[in-house]
Amino acid sequence: MTVMAVSINEICENTKLAREMALMGNYETAGVYYQGVVQQIHKLLISIADPTRKGKWQLVQQQIAQEYEQVKATTNTLQLLRVDTHVDRPIGLALRSTPFEEPTRDPTAWFGGPPRDPDVWPPPPARDPDVWPPPTPVEHKPAPHIKTVRCQARKNDTVKSSARPQRTANTGKKPDPKSNKKDDKLKPVKKEDKKEDNKEKSDKEKEEIEEEERRFEGSGYDRDLIEMLERDIVQKNPNIHWDDIADLREAKRLLEEAVVLPMWMPDFFKGIRRPWKGVLMVGPPGTGKTMLAKAVATECCTTFFNVSSSTLTSKYRGESEKLVRLLFEMARFYAPSTIFIDEIDSLCSRRGSESEHEASRRVKSELLVQMDGISSNSEDPGKIVMVLAATNFPWDIDEALRRRLEKRIYIPLPNSDGREALLRINLREVKLDPDVDLKDVAMKLKGYSGADITNVCRDASMMSMRRKIAGLRPDQIKQLPKEELDLPVTVQDFEEAMAKCNKSVSKEDLDKYEKWMNEFGST
Repeated sequence: MTVMAVSINEICENTKLAREMALMGNYETAGVYYQGVVQQIHKLLISIADPTRKGKWQLVQQQIAQEYEQVKATTNTLQLLRVDTHVDRPIGLALRSTPFEEPTRDPTAWFGGPPRDPDVWPPPPARDPDVWPPPTPVEHKPAPHIKTVRCQARKNDTVKSSARPQRTANTGKKPDPKSNKKDDKLKPVKKEDKKEDNKEKSDKEKEEIEEEERRFEGSGYDRDLIEMLERDIVQKNPNIHWDDIADLREAKRLLEEAVVLPMWMPDFFKGIRRPWKGVLMVGPPGTGKTMLAKAVATECCTTFFNVSSSTLTSKYRGESEKLVRLLFEMARFYAPSTIFIDEIDSLCSRRGSESEHEASRRVKSELLVQMDGISSNSEDPGKIVMVLAATNFPWDIDEALRRRLEKRIYIPLPNSDGREALLRINLREVKLDPDVDLKDVAMKLKGYSGADITNVCRDASMMSMRRKIAGLRPDQIKQLPKEELDLPVTVQDFEEAMAKCNKSVSKEDLDKYEKWMNEFGST
């Protein structure tokens, strides 16, 4: 056993040395080591009696032999490259030594031999080693195009219209006169359908080509930066409508006035009535600020940029400012568009603090410059760019940014009607006990945010299931029918859920928001 252990250690060491030499380029030394390892494994195989272990060592020997063959092939290739077959001669000497001769019609003089067979191509001429070959053209494929919501919807329509069952013809059989009559009756209908389909396809293809032609090609910017920002264009429909958001009528009215109405009445929104270029939503967490932004993306049919701080920051110096400028140029190109910046206090906090870095200060300055230049670069009122921002810490925002966000609206905690509407929205897919009065439940949820009410509804809808599976084994739980678990939500379920889920917003926080809005609010 000791002899075998020593030999295995030697095999491991020699294999390690062989691979290191091959990685360092010493292929001849590596070949010597590989050859020795193969011989050592061969001797080891003779002394092994266990067939399973012997089979494993044979696999190892095959792998080492393959590596050895690769090293040998590399060594042979290097030896061929080292052989200098080039004959030194002065450049252009052959051209100067051959005198000019008159062309002749003798085919033997053309091809240097007997007449050439027209079906056989002549051999390629010998290449002059002193003349470089022409460069090979490379086909540069454009980056994949990212389409907007409208373009995607059109593409889906074309797929649906083209996805029709096709009938295969049976070959090798005698034609049936009855079937031929039926086919004759169906043929004109098929032709009309094909003509209509072709017209629809051609129209939709033209629309898609127009959408593809309207693609941002920023001169002076890296293509990678443009693709990174195009990924932040919301392509999928968030499927959040105004009706899914309870209460907040003032916020909905203001967002419609800032985004939708200028597209419907472009002649009215001119001069002093120009659309708002910035809206800031302020309020405690969980009150529906991000939901309102999703509703804007769904309802307003504008190009929606969902931007976060990670999108506009880069490790390279000067690239973050370039990203901010590129974002606003793309928004103007795809106008009417909306730029939504969630938690804007993390991106544009107050300037002048001791802990502020120079790079973050440059990003803030570029953001302020671009926001101030939006209206001057877009004279058409239908081509608007609106910045929609949300924050939980409005007192940390820079003063210049606060001035540029012209409308500063407060998203408060829901009132009694709003809480009742939230309960109805969250419980519309759940059975309710007849004894449950949502007005009483809404009164008990005073001080809860929208997210807190959603958590209470989720917890209350699971109370009956928790009581049902208490003390059961996993196999018994799997056998329970759905009817026994899907029970109506009772008043007791709501009381237990409210006992577990407390409100997340304190009275001190609400006082801070009200104080800030009294001083800086603009609704």
